[in-house]
Amino acid sequence: MTTFSQTNFPTPFGLYDNESQFQSEADNVVTFVKRKLGDDILSVELTRKQIYANFEESVLEYSSILNQYQAKSQLVNFLGMPTGSIMSGSEEKYPRENLEYLSRFAEPYAMEAGIGGSYNFTSGSISLEKGRQDYDVYTELKDSSGNALFDNTKGKLRICEVYHYNPQAAYRFFDTTSAINYLNNEFSFESFTPETIFYVLPVFEDILRAGQLDVSNRVRRSNYSYKAHGTEIRIYPTPVVDNKKLWIKVKQFADPLDPAYQDSSIYGVSNMSNLPFGNIPYSNINSIVRQWIRQFCLGLSMEQLGYIRGKFGSIPVPGDSVTLNHSELISNGRSDQEKLREQLTTMLDTMTYDKLIEIQSKRAEELNKQLKYVPLAHAIKYA
Repeated sequence: MTTFSQTNFPTPFGLYDNESQFQSEADNVVTFVKRKLGDDILSVELTRKQIYANFEESVLEYSSILNQYQAKSQLVNFLGMPTGSIMSGSEEKYPRENLEYLSRFAEPYAMEAGIGGSYNFTSGSISLEKGRQDYDVYTELKDSSGNALFDNTKGKLRICEVYHYNPQAAYRFFDTTSAINYLNNEFSFESFTPETIFYVLPVFEDILRAGQLDVSNRVRRSNYSYKAHGTEIRIYPTPVVDNKKLWIKVKQFADPLDPAYQDSSIYGVSNMSNLPFGNIPYSNINSIVRQWIRQFCLGLSMEQLGYIRGKFGSIPVPGDSVTLNHSELISNGRSDQEKLREQLTTMLDTMTYDKLIEIQSKRAEELNKQLKYVPLAHAIKYA
């Protein structure tokens, strides 16, 4: 009898042909499939190579389904990472989790807050003219060399900040006779006094207070303001001198594929299709999965046998003819495959990393409930 290792090019893709465990299992699967399909009673019209092909497809089907669920659990940690090769072995590793995805996701908010981000702001100036309030930002905003700052290939300008005031942040100290001091104490806005009572305040409160005073001075005391409308900016009050520089910080369209720094992660993993997941080696598959693969191979072979017998319809015998059960084989083969897929996906749904955390959390809660019924040692001693 010809064995797997003696057959030239036994499987269509040859992905597992060099694995000894796959070779020995393939020969056993041929016997298993033929006997399940009644080969001892009626010859099964399937060649060894056809069953080998179905066996390889079964392993690939399992590998594909499992990798999909691994992608569901691990995609966040792989985004932006090098795509690697298809045989990188990443599919069998448990990655250490990080917050890279969240940090990158938060970059736009950091940019809006002025504390980071992936894109640079641009500053330019407009030369103010005596008696003139309205200026076109798109045409009159210049860089330090006097060149136009607006780049019409990047869309509209967005004004982020106008340096049209005297920036200041001050800490105020009031004595005990100040009405403001009484209000500060009444509303828990404590301040230093010349008395012997001191308040030890956290640093963040000093920072917040400085910010409040800074905004108060800008809004309540500053006579300088501006209003942006369309492409123009209107300056208040009306300038009274010529050639005074009004500095403006602006930004234009941020191309998500062209940040201000060189970012190789843009060319890394972006979705499930380029995760560096290869096929799982057959030698690393345990007995639980191997039984699923055998059953799936049987379903594929049953469907294939139905197609073959459907070409003939019936076989003539002396005085009569035998009708072949091709439609039943096709239907049962497809049904068995669908049930096996559903069984596997249902099981894997309970094993994603998020689901495992949920199970562990529930187990801890149930354990705490049980421990409540354990009598305490001192309670037993003094009962």
